[in-house]
Amino acid sequence: MVSAAVFLLLELIPGNPIDAILPPDATPAQIAAAQEMYGLDDPLPQRYLEWVGGVFHGDFGTSFQTGLPVGEILFERLPISLEIALLAVIVALAVSVPLGIWSAYRPGGLVDRVTTILTSGLLATPSFVLGIVLVFVFAVTLDLVPPLGWVPFSEDPIEHVTRMILPVLTLAASEMVLFTRLLKGDMMATLQQDHVLSARARGLPTWRILARHSLKQSSFSLVTVSGIVIGRLIGGTVLIEAIFSIPGLGTMAINGIHSRDYVVVQAVVLVCAVGYLFINAMVDLTYPLLDPRVRKEKTS
Repeated sequence: MVSAAVFLLLELIPGNPIDAILPPDATPAQIAAAQEMYGLDDPLPQRYLEWVGGVFHGDFGTSFQTGLPVGEILFERLPISLEIALLAVIVALAVSVPLGIWSAYRPGGLVDRVTTILTSGLLATPSFVLGIVLVFVFAVTLDLVPPLGWVPFSEDPIEHVTRMILPVLTLAASEMVLFTRLLKGDMMATLQQDHVLSARARGLPTWRILARHSLKQSSFSLVTVSGIVIGRLIGGTVLIEAIFSIPGLGTMAINGIHSRDYVVVQAVVLVCAVGYLFINAMVDLTYPLLDPRVRKEKTS
């Protein structure tokens, strides 16, 4: 459905990829020859079926602008966006899980009040504004990290890590707000359940009650949303990639739209959609690990 939708929507956009390839004074004969060369004069259903058939064989087509196979470009840039998305979610979870747990355990306390103020401020700050502020403070003013650019890990691991810090923090900040508030709400509900109150009555340590009896049961929503966020961030980091000059999938899609390189756009959207579905399927498979009752229900 996604492949058909993106293919048809791109066909509805005014203009033609040939307009971006040939000069403005191209003759009708040159335009017709270019359309025939790229197969754009074929009927729409035929072009769609040929493209989908090629995708099933690993052929995403050839870029109109560069003449390179789209699959090669795609799988060069996919690891970049995937790395940023995964690191951003990991950093967000590492910060939000302790804050969410303690805010739920001591609602109205100092940690809860400070967390509420910080998350409210981050929630009101767009990610691209936060990215610019981080660049100005940590790269321009304090000169602690490089401001822009991308260096592959294979070329210089240290430089690669330092250039990842600001983009990852920018993405993690907005997700941290969601994770913290979600976990806090679920934990507060779990802490009022009978088995938790019974554990408290038996004198179990607080850390054990929070970690074993409350966190695991309260993680369903967090795990689900984390999977959705990873899938969304893989292709949704367009502004962040533009700010920090990162050659990921978002930049690839924007360049394809500007140059009317529709084959590139179709490939990016399709891969992001498939990745989104795959990650959410993996999330569903983790539910029995979080709560054995899910496994028992399936068995019965």
